[in-house]
Amino acid sequence: MPDLTALLQEIALLSSTAATLGWDQETNAPPKSVTHRAKQLSYLQGKIHQLQTCEAFRDGLSDLDAANQRELAHRYERATQLPQELVERDSEASSLAKAAWAEARQKNDFPLFAPHLSKLLAIAREKADHWGYLDEPYDALLSEYERGASTREVAALFERISAELAEIAAAAVEASSSIPSDFLHGPASIVAQQTLNREVAESLGFDFTRGRIDTTAHPFCTTLGPSDVRLTTRYEAHDFTSSLFGVMHEAGHGLYEQGLPASDFHLPSGQAVSLGIHESQSRLWENHIGRSRPFWEKWYPRAQELFPHLQNISLDDFLPAVNRAAYSTIRVEADEATYDLHILLRFKLERALLAGELEVDDVPQAWNEEFETLFGFRPASDSEGCLQDIHWSMGGLGYFATYSLGNLNAAQLFVAALKEEKVSRSFDRGDFLPLLEWMQTHIHRHGSSFLPQALMERVTGSRTDPAPYLDHLRQRFLG
Repeated sequence: MPDLTALLQEIALLSSTAATLGWDQETNAPPKSVTHRAKQLSYLQGKIHQLQTCEAFRDGLSDLDAANQRELAHRYERATQLPQELVERDSEASSLAKAAWAEARQKNDFPLFAPHLSKLLAIAREKADHWGYLDEPYDALLSEYERGASTREVAALFERISAELAEIAAAAVEASSSIPSDFLHGPASIVAQQTLNREVAESLGFDFTRGRIDTTAHPFCTTLGPSDVRLTTRYEAHDFTSSLFGVMHEAGHGLYEQGLPASDFHLPSGQAVSLGIHESQSRLWENHIGRSRPFWEKWYPRAQELFPHLQNISLDDFLPAVNRAAYSTIRVEADEATYDLHILLRFKLERALLAGELEVDDVPQAWNEEFETLFGFRPASDSEGCLQDIHWSMGGLGYFATYSLGNLNAAQLFVAALKEEKVSRSFDRGDFLPLLEWMQTHIHRHGSSFLPQALMERVTGSRTDPAPYLDHLRQRFLG
C-alpha cells in the first residue's frame, strides 16, 4: 500500500492530466472528439476518487502538518460522501454539456442546452444531498468553491450592498453618458493584440517559460503543472481592450498559480485556497491596475504604436473611455460599476434552481425578467442572456458568488498593499512588480494553509469588508 505522499503525488498527476485534456477540449480538440474525451475525463475522475477515498489516504493524514492535515481531512470526508458512480457520471455529463453549450450559444438555441442543464442540476442536487447542508442545497455547492462560506452569510452580504451597488451603477452610467468612446474601436489585428497582451502580461511578472496564452470561446486560466499555467483569451477585430483586459484578468489568476509553492503542488499548501481569493487576484490586476492612470501612462504610447487609430487621441480622452460605465448584457465585458449586478442575478437564479423553485425550461424567461429589473432592459437573445456563461455547462453551480467576493477582496487587499511605501511609490510610476511581490508574500506563498477569511484577516486586519470596494467604485466613477 503506497504512503500518503505517493498517493497525493499520483492524484496530482492524474488531476493535471485531466486538466490538460480539459484545456485541449476548450482550445484545440475537433468537435467530434467530445464523446471519447468525456469518457477519458470520467475515467480519470473515477481513479482520482478511488485514491481520495482509500484507507491509506485517511491513515496517512496524521503525518502531515496541521494545515495540510485539516484540508486533506476535509477533502477525504467530502470525497467519501460521494459514490464513485456519481463522480464519473458528473464528469462525463459536464464534458458533453460544454460542447452542447458552445453549440447552443452559437445558434442561440437554449432548448439544445436545456437537457444537459437538467442533468447537471439533478447531479448537483444529488451531490448536495450526499454532502448535507445547513439551510439549503446551495450551501453544499458553494463550499466547494469558497471554504467556510455559507449561503446565508453571502446572501446577507449581498443584501447589505445591493442597493448601494445599484445606485452607484446608475449614477456611473449617467455620469458616463457624455463620455465619447467610439474612438476605441478601430482596426486591431490579432497579431498586434497578441503583441501587446504578451508584453503587458510579462511586465506584470507572468513567466512565459512557465505559461502561455491561447485562444478560446470563453477565456479562462488553468494549471496543468507546477510550471505550466495556461491563459486563454478571445479577440475582437475592432476593440483591442477586450482581449487586453481579458488577458490581464487571466494573468492575475496565472500569477497566483505561478506564485504557489511548486514543491507543494501535490499538497493543499501548494494550491489556491478559494475562488474568492483567486478572483481577487484577477480583478485586482484587471481593474485596479489595468484601468488606472499609472498603467496607461506607461502603456498608452505602446498601444498607439500598435493601433494607429489612437495616435491623435490624448491619454486624458482615452482614460475616461476605458473607464466608461454602461449597462451591458455580457458579464465578462461589463465595467466595474455594473459588474456585480450580473452576479446578483446569477446568484438568485442558481439558488432558485437548486431549491426547485425554478424549472430549467423557465430559465430564459426568469433571466430576462430579473435582468430587466436590474438593468432596465432585456437581452436581445439567449446567447446574450442565459447562454453567455460556460459555468453551468461545467457543472459549476455555486460558483458565481465568488466573483463578487473577489471584487470585495481585491479592493481590500489593494488598500492594504498600498500602505507599504515601496508598493505605492512604484505603483505611481507604473512599476507593478513590488505589488506582485507583496501578493506573493502575503497571499500566494500560503496556498491553502489558511482558510479564506482567516487569510483576509491576517493580511488586512479584518474579514471581507465591502467598504473599500464601494469607496473604490465611488472614487473611480463618481469622483
